[in-house]
Amino acid sequence: MAARFKTIAVERIGRVARLTLARPERANAINQAMLGEIRTALDEIEQDAEVRALIVTGAGAAFSSGFDLKEQMERRPTGVEAWGPLLRKDFDTIMRFWHFPRPTIAAVRGPCLAGACELALACDITIASQDAFFGEPELKFGAGIVAMILPWVVGPKVAKEIILLGEDRIPAARARDIGMINRVVAAEELEGAALAVAEHIAAIDPNLVKETKRAINRAFEARHMLEALEEALAIDLAVEGAGSPDKLQFMEIARRDGLKAALAWRDARFPSRIS
Repeated sequence: MAARFKTIAVERIGRVARLTLARPERANAINQAMLGEIRTALDEIEQDAEVRALIVTGAGAAFSSGFDLKEQMERRPTGVEAWGPLLRKDFDTIMRFWHFPRPTIAAVRGPCLAGACELALACDITIASQDAFFGEPELKFGAGIVAMILPWVVGPKVAKEIILLGEDRIPAARARDIGMINRVVAAEELEGAALAVAEHIAAIDPNLVKETKRAINRAFEARHMLEALEEALAIDLAVEGAGSPDKLQFMEIARRDGLKAALAWRDARFPSRIS
């Protein structure tokens, strides 16, 4: 783990590695640089035979607000050819946590939204603080879902409600009740709770853990989960490549008046909050 990172931090705590998304000034928004650094870090951690479990968390008051809309606004990708490699990089980085040979534990505080929510869903275990909230708000501003993991975790009815309504304030307690996460702890206990789970698993024969994780994943993959996720990614590529009118207007407002104004426009389009 010798690489020096700018958007993440990686540390070893005994037999546990902890990867921290470290752009707190941007609510740990996931940009292209962070995606590359995450993949490099995971490559290094995978090669370290002493590491038996991985925690992923966020610096400051957030896990992550999701993919960096400001970067997207500035880069202005247009069409399938431009969007293809971007979405593939997004998708493969998220799914790396699903496929990672060690158990992956997401420790979430504050917002965990959109692509970051999908990353947490791809982890084996998710522990959240009481102030954490989750959501998939993409459809509300004309974007698609990069990694459609949610239906596999909570079932189609709940997934459709969350995704089609663009829910972005799912409290930790509700997320636990519907199966999005495993545990809710007090904010001051989050770091210790995640480490305790990681260290417990790290005490077990690592090959047994690896093969058992593979067997559990296979129970879903045998039902064509991976093929379905690839098809959903292709749909997202078609959506982003064509450019939804809602997304085009959102980005136009963001470039002209700033991201906060675009988010205000997005939210004002909906008549009331659904309880």
